Amino acid sequence: MRHFDLVVIGSGPGGQKAAIQAAKLGKSVAVIERMQFVGGVAINTGTIPSKALREAVITLVGARQQRIDEFKALDRRTRVGKLVESCQRVIRAEIDVVRQHFSSNGIELIRGTGSLVQKDVVVVESEHSVETVGANKILIAVGTTPTRPDTIAFDADKIITSDELLNLPYLPGSMIIVGGGVIGTEYASMLAELGVRVTLIEGRPRILDFLDAEIGEALQYHLRQSGMTLRMGEKVVSIKRIPVPQGSRGAEAIDADGPVSSDLVEATLESGKTIRADCLMYCVGRQGATNRLNLSNVPGISADDRGRIKVNENFQTESPDVYAVGDVIGFPALASTSMEQGRMAACHMFGERYESYAELFPYGIYSIPEISMVGWTEEKLTQAGIPYEAGIAQYKETARGQLLNDEDGMLKMLIHQESGAVLGVHIIGSQATELVHIGQAVMAFKGTVDYFVNTVFNYPTLAECYKIAAFNGRNKIRAM
Repeated sequence: MRHFDLVVIGSGPGGQKAAIQAAKLGKSVAVIERMQFVGGVAINTGTIPSKALREAVITLVGARQQRIDEFKALDRRTRVGKLVESCQRVIRAEIDVVRQHFSSNGIELIRGTGSLVQKDVVVVESEHSVETVGANKILIAVGTTPTRPDTIAFDADKIITSDELLNLPYLPGSMIIVGGGVIGTEYASMLAELGVRVTLIEGRPRILDFLDAEIGEALQYHLRQSGMTLRMGEKVVSIKRIPVPQGSRGAEAIDADGPVSSDLVEATLESGKTIRADCLMYCVGRQGATNRLNLSNVPGISADDRGRIKVNENFQTESPDVYAVGDVIGFPALASTSMEQGRMAACHMFGERYESYAELFPYGIYSIPEISMVGWTEEKLTQAGIPYEAGIAQYKETARGQLLNDEDGMLKMLIHQESGAVLGVHIIGSQATELVHIGQAVMAFKGTVDYFVNTVFNYPTLAECYKIAAFNGRNKIRAM
């Protein structure tokens, strides 16, 4: 039986960074991956594919008018093919990067499905072999899969999850998206930009309710302006496929490769409404991929009803030598936070000092328009009784915003009324996920609004929004 200092189950962002960090500390490391390619959900079906699709959509729809006309002239099957082609190029490149990192750091990659035998033994089952490996430490980074209720008859082309979207043989004319979380909102905005008639159904009063309320409302406005229908505060009680006689829907059901299924999908809401569309994507939550781990073999470790594993602040489970990171431990379930959790877990298990800035983890929503935030929201500051003022900058106030033709973008800076400390930054608009890191860095070093008042940014840049927001917030505080 081979033995390693660390065995990682799962090669997604959290598992990758934990493995590399441990290898850098001189430890022997093995990574177990059951999928055909390394990278986990993030590279193969989640983060990278969805962001690659987004870039393809922006390129196609936001390019010159001639390019737009050419794109719209293509049949629906060809359109999706072009988008998927763009995604696959990025996915292949990311897979190669992960492989190179494993190889250069001496990390052993073991193919197969890993499960726990005991707290220091893992069995790996593949199609042709079974291997048992020993480990001083074990890290679980198996990620999640889309929730698939037994009451819904999922298929490959009409009733799908986000995993199947890129494999659709055609771009539907209309789509129902159930769930206004990050995944549902991102895909809904992309499809709407491509001209798909999207209906987004969300049981809560607003989508992405962890966002600053003003930013969330601005996003909903943009989505409606794109032609999307939002059904907020509504719950779906049944979903079924409605057969439609072939040819009854005319030319819309035909493309260059022959007939496309003309069946519809019908969603019935708790309020009694019924909605029909060409396709339905179910995006209500994700389930931890823990069903194959045999967690019960290690006393104290178990998963909740959503497959999530409970850990402490150091990412240890009830068994101290078994750690877990990433989506499988729950919120925030972002690739970026998973990477940092993996690094911190590896440092902790091998006694390496590290610092955590968990309260300053940024959030990036790759919808159209893009959203990012770091720090406090107005709602949380109000609840905590912290006196603050909001400095606002509109993209249209900057030359760069005009050059990008983004006059609706906005940056909001939350400032402590007394100390001037920057408490939070919230952005909606082009390059939001890049721009937020300026505010994140200033907050990490306990900077105040005066830094932005006195600093100089390149011209023309969107970074100037920080200076505009700082002046706006300072003037409001002074006026008081």
